[in-house]
Parts: sequence; structure tokens; C-alpha cells
Amino acid sequence: MANKILAILEQREGLLKKVSFEAASVASVLAKDLNLEVEAVVAGSEIKNLNEISKYGIKKIVHLKSSDFENYTSSGYTEAISNYAKEVNAVCLIMGNTALGNDLAPRLAVKLNSGCVMDSINLQVETGEIIATRPVYAGKALVKVKLSSGIKVYTIRPNVFKAVLSENSDAVIEVKEISSPNLRSRVVSFKKSEGKLDVAEADIIVSGGRGMKGPENFNLIESLADSLGAAVGASRAVVDAGWRPHREQVGQTGKTVSPSLYVACGISGAIQHLAGMSSSKYIVAINKDKDAPIFSVADYGIAGDVFEILPALTEEIKKIRS
Repeated sequence: MANKILAILEQREGLLKKVSFEAASVASVLAKDLNLEVEAVVAGSEIKNLNEISKYGIKKIVHLKSSDFENYTSSGYTEAISNYAKEVNAVCLIMGNTALGNDLAPRLAVKLNSGCVMDSINLQVETGEIIATRPVYAGKALVKVKLSSGIKVYTIRPNVFKAVLSENSDAVIEVKEISSPNLRSRVVSFKKSEGKLDVAEADIIVSGGRGMKGPENFNLIESLADSLGAAVGASRAVVDAGWRPHREQVGQTGKTVSPSLYVACGISGAIQHLAGMSSSKYIVAINKDKDAPIFSVADYGIAGDVFEILPALTEEIKKIRS
């Protein structure tokens, strides 16, 4: 009998990522509403902060351990997690809608013969069934989805679901050694930007578009971001021009973000960009064109020259913070 919900955790270099705590919290709430058991599952080598998950309603954590799992391997993770899901008769798997989640979730769905809903922004129980809400048509509309499959797989958009603290008790950590994982491919290493926040997990993002006129002017974006403790983002046009790295791209073909504050500087607001950031809690737009589409989604707008506004805004924020 299927009776468990699994929160699939994501780790990088032995530390759980922020979205793991969000997935654990969501899984815990759904399990309570459906009167099911809940567990957290993570594939990896050595993981340092596993017990922190117990603060989010998780009483059992299963560590699928292998030295080959130090970095992500799509075939290895899929095999190990799907085998465990079958072993415990899992009814539902929940994970972050990250680069890893976008690769892993469909693979797990195929292995488990399950339905899959990607990029959920709401998961709730109605008449004993999980109803997922996700954006469609580049964020212009929302659709509610109910899966009819026996096993269900969901990815959740980072920063949308709050990781809610529950009873704080130590969880039981069960280590399952994976002796011969299936390794058709694996990540060998990560190129990390030291000291820079990931836009997918940042609570504040300052993004620049073509209105910045060149890569040499992005120091203005970086200065404002530093004063706010924010991540730096960019539009597709900027990344395509080689001004900024792809890891900073926000939009339909980049990263979908949901920060508390999104500051769009010199970004006109193409539909592809809006699809990636329109779920931000507060949006501030700075653009010299008062008719730019970005103002249609902005909570606050400044129609003016970014090269005059950004230095003044940065200076004022520094004064307030000091």
C-alpha cells in the first residue's frame, strides 16, 4: 500500500541547498493533510547538515550514499531514488524546480510510471487529492492540475514555498550504501563564482538589460546589488551579447526566480523575461521609456536614466544601512 511522501533533497558540495528545506516543509504539510508518512531522501557522499531537515517536520532522513554521488549523476541518482521509492511504496515525490530537479524529475517519472508536474507554485489538498498550480503561456495564465497516476512527481519553484519550522526534534538518519550505481554520466566539477549569490535562491535580485548599453556599465548593477546584499541578474539579450554569464540569466530560457524584491534596470520587459520573474513579491522597474512593458508588472516604477538613478539610489541605500 502506497503510504509515503518523499521530499527529494538537493545538496551541493556536501551541504543541503535552500530549496531542500522548502521541499521538506511542503512534503510534511501534504503528508499531514493526507494522513500519510513523510520522509526525506538525499543522494550524495558526505553531507554535513542533514539533521537540520528535522526542523521542518521530517522525522526520518534516508541518505543514499556513494562516493560516486559526490556530484550529480542523472543515471545514478535516478536509479537509486526510484529503487528506494518502489521499496517503500511512495505515493508522491517532491523536489525543487532547479537545474537538477528539471533533469531528475522527468527521469524519475518515467522509472516510476508516474505523472509529473513541473514548476508548481502551489500544492494543496482538495477532497483527498493533491492539486498543483503552475504557470502556462509564459506566465500569462495559471492552470490547476490533478494527476491520476498512482505515483506523483512534483517540482516546486524555489522561493515560492516558505520553509515553515515545525517541531524541532532529531530525525532518524538511515544510511543506505549504494555499492554499484549506474553511472552513464556524472558531473565532474562545478565552476563556482566565489562570493556571488545564485539568482535562483536569492531573496533580492538586481538585474540589468540592454539599457545598460555595455558590460562596462554593469558595475552600477553590482554596486546596487552589493548595497542590498542581492544577486546580480541579466536579461537574455545581455547574456547573448556576452556581457554577463549565462548563470545570471533570468527568463523563460534562463532561471525562473521568485525573490522578495526584483529590481529591473534598463530592461524593457519582453514576455520571455517577465515569465521568469513576474512571481517576485515586489518589482521595481527603472527605464527611460515610460511605456516599457516592464512597468505593467512593476509595483514601483522610475521613468528615467539608469546611469543617473542607479548611483544615487546606491548612495542612499548605503547611507540608510550605515
